[in-house]
Amino acid sequence: MESRPLYPDGQTRAATTARAALLGLWRALDMPDEAMDYVDLSGREPALPSSFPVGTAAQASMAAAALAAAELWHLRGGARQRVAVDMLHAAQECRSYFTLDGVAPDVHDKITGVYRCGDGGWVRIHANFAHHRDGALALLGCPAGGATTRQQVEQALSRWRALEFEQQAADAGLVVAAMRSFDEWDRHPQGLALAGQPVLTVERIGEADSRPLPRYGQGARPLKDIRVLDLTRIIAGPVCGRALAAYGADVMLINSPQLPNIETIAETSRGKLSVHADLETADGRIALANLLRSAHVFVQGYRPGALQALGFGPHEAAGMRPGIVYVSLSAYGDSGPWAQRRGFDSLVQTATGFNHAEAHAAGSPAPKPLPMQILDHASGYLMAYGAQVALARQATEGGSWHVRVSLAQTARWLRSLGRVPGGLQCPMPPIAGFLESTPSGFGLLAAVRHAAQFSLTPARWVRPSMPPGTHPTVWPFDPR
Repeated sequence: MESRPLYPDGQTRAATTARAALLGLWRALDMPDEAMDYVDLSGREPALPSSFPVGTAAQASMAAAALAAAELWHLRGGARQRVAVDMLHAAQECRSYFTLDGVAPDVHDKITGVYRCGDGGWVRIHANFAHHRDGALALLGCPAGGATTRQQVEQALSRWRALEFEQQAADAGLVVAAMRSFDEWDRHPQGLALAGQPVLTVERIGEADSRPLPRYGQGARPLKDIRVLDLTRIIAGPVCGRALAAYGADVMLINSPQLPNIETIAETSRGKLSVHADLETADGRIALANLLRSAHVFVQGYRPGALQALGFGPHEAAGMRPGIVYVSLSAYGDSGPWAQRRGFDSLVQTATGFNHAEAHAAGSPAPKPLPMQILDHASGYLMAYGAQVALARQATEGGSWHVRVSLAQTARWLRSLGRVPGGLQCPMPPIAGFLESTPSGFGLLAAVRHAAQFSLTPARWVRPSMPPGTHPTVWPFDPR
């Protein structure tokens, strides 16, 4: 008997369990099966209103990062400890909800969103940065700045075909995506370039002596004295650095004073040092090189090749700091025709078929986003997971290592987890019970406390979130 499709897009397989998803990630990087006996995963789908197992993706990716931290602790001489992650708590953490002095900032520009084009297709415009907004408006022939209305953008796009506008925007270095179905993405040259690739890769890229990690008493956290350079922005990369900070690393967020940020930096900077360095200047590059020479992990979210042009690509970094763990995040991977294309979570959801599939499941004619930016958050935890696996390999085998994660590959992984029948009927759960309040350099910050729980080395952020440029560009003498 043929199985009856659960969804109009033809998918029939129900969601993978979180434990199976975690085991797949764990074994993909040859991590020891014994560790799986020490992880507790509670909760079940649906966690949030979606036909996709977004709670499973949040829980499994976070558990992979936390369990890797516990393995590093064991490698450093600590007893094996239990790691617990609750699905609803993990999903709530991935919603990026926060308030400053009791007010939830509005992080979206009014022009950001989906629009129907003249050929009946849909495009999503990302306009949260002024230069992206004004570039898209210029392409449409609309006035730049805040005076343009969504109605004017809709009228302008009625004269465009969706794929044509997407391509011309990409040619201009803007951030726009046309909506595709899963089938259309699978037949797209970039979808074909990514087919069959693993969700993340950890590759040895150079020779270096091993640096065995020092051992500490039971009160220390797993990543004590591990120094991490965080050259990322928006959500995915900052989530990686935030997780490593929670597990004890000294994480230094490096921002250019010439580039804008969005309000989420207040929430994702918990636990980090925050400095300025303009890599377009010699002084900025010298400062970064000096920091790199005593770092353990280098995390970057530039487009493929961009940092190499500045002298800080993976092989250049390994030359300056043999034994470095270099972590790269991209939107669409580092091969294929879209390797250089800019992208954010919402755009990758649109381009790779999720907005189309979710809309079909909801019976909606318009694109429907997932209930949170799960591609960003899961990618961030996968980056943290890969970084810690590479740290363990460096400590035992030596070498310099390159970890690669892309939003599009994370999207393929989420899609592989199946669907949640009736998931869209789940109400959005309240978040208040998951919040903690702490002073920060941005005001009183209320945000979701970390969902990964350790039985012996509790995760925590010991440094408050601070604005860019608060700290000097030197490592602290007494790392915590």
